[in-house]
Amino acid sequence: ALLIAAGFAVPLLWLVLRNLGGEGVVAALRASGALAPLGRSVLLAGCTAVSTAVVGTAAAWLTMRTDLPAARVWRVLLCLPLVVPSFIGAFTLLAAFARGGLLDRLLPAGVSPGRIVGFWGAFGVLTLLTYPYVLLPVSARLRQLPASLEESARLLGRSGWSVFATVVLPQTSGAILAGSLLVFLYTISDFGAVQLLRYDTLTRAIYASRLDQPTSLAYSLQLGGLAIAVVAAERALLRGPRRIVGPRDSRALRVTLGRWRGAATAGVAGLAVFALVAPVTVLAYWSARGVLQGSSRATAVTTDPASLLGPMLNTARASVLTAVVAVVAVLPLAYWTVRYRSRLAGVANAVVVGGFALPGLVVALALVSFALRGPLLVGSLYQTLPLLVFAYTVHFGAQSLRASQVAVAGVPPRVGDAGRMLGASGVRRFAEIELPLMLPGLLAGGGLVGLSVAKELPATLLLAPAGFQTLATRVWNATEDAFWADASLASLVLIALSGVLTWLLVIRRFDALD
Repeated sequence: ALLIAAGFAVPLLWLVLRNLGGEGVVAALRASGALAPLGRSVLLAGCTAVSTAVVGTAAAWLTMRTDLPAARVWRVLLCLPLVVPSFIGAFTLLAAFARGGLLDRLLPAGVSPGRIVGFWGAFGVLTLLTYPYVLLPVSARLRQLPASLEESARLLGRSGWSVFATVVLPQTSGAILAGSLLVFLYTISDFGAVQLLRYDTLTRAIYASRLDQPTSLAYSLQLGGLAIAVVAAERALLRGPRRIVGPRDSRALRVTLGRWRGAATAGVAGLAVFALVAPVTVLAYWSARGVLQGSSRATAVTTDPASLLGPMLNTARASVLTAVVAVVAVLPLAYWTVRYRSRLAGVANAVVVGGFALPGLVVALALVSFALRGPLLVGSLYQTLPLLVFAYTVHFGAQSLRASQVAVAGVPPRVGDAGRMLGASGVRRFAEIELPLMLPGLLAGGGLVGLSVAKELPATLLLAPAGFQTLATRVWNATEDAFWADASLASLVLIALSGVLTWLLVIRRFDALD
């Protein structure tokens, strides 16, 4: 378990060691404008966190605590933007406003739709795609909240909005804060949306200076420090008194919206349209146009099925391989942290979680530097599949760790004790008794890792072997070459793949709240 934790610490330790005493790094940090990308990252992340807190909380309350029509349907639809990676969301915005695009066709002749780039473009895309990170925990908290609290307030003469402000909001503040901090962390780590929409944050600065190692490492240190500070702040802020949890009550209080019912329905429908229906419509439009025309540069879609089959197989191979490696790697650590609690186990757990806190771009850049300047044998791994899988595992292993810890905790120690009394060896007890009981949780953790790998872009761009193209990099390359239809077709395939996994791992369980 200690060796596994040490492996997860490699990118962060190497990043720190390379920055200590480096004159080029110090000069890069002192250069004029060196802190400007950091300020823009914090500004974008802060604004996005606030907007998603408002949107996600409002959507959760409307679908869980009011008489909104078809609330169960809206609950599912409003979670689906989770399947759209940020770089695809940014691409659909560019494709919608492109010449010959959907908006260009709908507007009168001579009227240009213009373009939405920079801060406002990135802010809009990230808000629409990340509000489910607030919606899901707030909805879960509302489901746990005993209806008696709200009923008591209503009996005291409080209106529905007053009950929300004085009872519901304080009880859900922890979930709102946790979701908002997750959005903040996601936003400062995002690369695809800010790169395509030309907003100069730290991730864009790191990628632009990737060939200048002192500068890129200096920016990476800023971004890594900011990410770790956010995680530390989350742990400190959420270490408060436990909120009230009541028994599951299918007769939870429903607030009557009255004359606001139409406006609330329109608001929820509008959110679903802009966050989900509009992007898919734009992708379908360009895909269909490219398949039907298939001649001009802006609508070129390769008709050879192998052009998408290869990226699909590479995506599946990388996802499955990383999922298996991550589950096998973190299972001993999960055993250690659950069955044998100690301070050292807590440190090892924090190291794995720290790998998830680091942005994928920082993990990849640290491993590039480690492979090129580290020990001789490590250098031979540069741009190979093992190093790419290692980067994926370090970055997403925490997702599997948490699921494995829950799976291990779900197996009572007395089950193993009974096997021992019957004479079964340790290996046999694990293989025939404990592993079958843990398997659903392990598969869920592996599925989350595989879903994240399928959508990962910056680590794949920097570490993938030559000629190894996934669906994410296929979309990226086609977008950079302005092959809108080709990128749209690959995007639809990636969204469909992500949608199936998200439904099985997230939305189906969330829908079971009802």
